[in-house]
This record gives sequence, C-alpha cells and structure tokens, in this order.
Amino acid sequence: MPSTLTEATDPWCLRPGEAAELLRGHPWQRFVVLGDSVAEGLCEPADGYPDLQWADRIAAELRAIRPELAYLNLGRRGLRAHEVRATQLADALAFAPDLALVVCGGNDAFRSAYDPDAVDAELTAMITALREAGADVITVGMFDVSHSPAVPDALRAGLGERMRRLSRHTRGVAERLGTLHVHLTDHPLVADASLYSSDGRHGSARSDAIATAETLRVLATHVPHP
Repeated sequence: MPSTLTEATDPWCLRPGEAAELLRGHPWQRFVVLGDSVAEGLCEPADGYPDLQWADRIAAELRAIRPELAYLNLGRRGLRAHEVRATQLADALAFAPDLALVVCGGNDAFRSAYDPDAVDAELTAMITALREAGADVITVGMFDVSHSPAVPDALRAGLGERMRRLSRHTRGVAERLGTLHVHLTDHPLVADASLYSSDGRHGSARSDAIATAETLRVLATHVPHP
C-alpha cells in the first residue's frame, strides 16, 4: 500500500521552522558540491515530498538565511571517486568556497573490484585541498541502496557489504580529517523500501528529504548560535 506520509507529517523530516532555527546566523557564503549522481541530484519523485533535490535543498535552506549565498553544484552522474577529483576539484577550488559537500564512492562500491583504500585516497586529497583553501567540508555515509527492492537478490549481499564498507571508510576519513560527517547508513529507515528509486541505484524524494534534515542538523553543530 502506498505511503500516506508527506514531508510535513513524516517524523524523520524537518519540522516547520526547524531549518531556519538550525541555520540561524550560519557563516557560509559560498557553497560548492562535488560528486556523482547523488551530488547532481537523481532521485525519484514521491508524492508528498518536494522535487527539490538534496544538495539544491541544502543550498536553498542556507540561502533562506543568507540570500547572497553563492552556490555551485559540480556533481555528475556515473563518476567514480578518481574521476570526481580529476574533473571537479580544480573548479571547486577556483570557486573559493567556505563550505563544500563531497559525496562519491558509490559508483566504486557498485563494482565487485571496489578498492576502499583507493577511494579513501581520493577523498583525502579532495578534503585536504578544500580544507587548506578555507572551506568547511561535509562528507556522507550514504543510505545502503542494497535494501532497494529493485536490486536483484543475487547481488544484494555483496552490494550491501561494499556499501557498508564504503560508509565505514568514509567515516574514518571524516574523523581523521575533521569533516562535518552525515551518517545515513545506519539510519532507522535504511531498510524501508520507500527510500529507494525503481532503478536500484538511487534514492527517492523521501530519502532526499530525510538526508536534508540530517545534514542541516549536522551543520547546526557548527553554527555559533547566540
């Protein structure tokens, strides 16, 4: 039976006025996003949830506090971590951000030959360069898409193990480098089919709304509220 929830009634999403309260007085003026299709914004529409996708929603909520905020989304679908660094890092640095979201590695983890150390090295290079340029950096442990009903049963266990390993490694990099880390992999709803799109690779508008809420709550820990 289809869900009757909407963002307004979903207990895992933002409450009315919560975003403004979380971000009140935030310091960021230039927000850049680097990554793959998760960064670009490929989520499946869901009734009752906004079509404005995750990174764009974060930018919109930041702009609601600071209308002058500059925003650049470099995310492109299909890229592996080394391709994100090779094609996006220079442009991201040229933008002179003070806040950066880096989300990649999922396309690496979809492959049976996933090399976590190689992805860690790419993330480390990007995060280090952005932080040295003066940006606060957000990293993400993504929802485990192996729970999607569209993933073939024969592939589910292997994909799930790799997605969870990617998440553990990304959190380790985040702890070592001091990023603002959003951990979605162990979210209470991670096994809920409504979070995933019919392509077996991406999320739904509900997952983006939940990810927005979790991201803003992490950002709020870095906002100097009076």
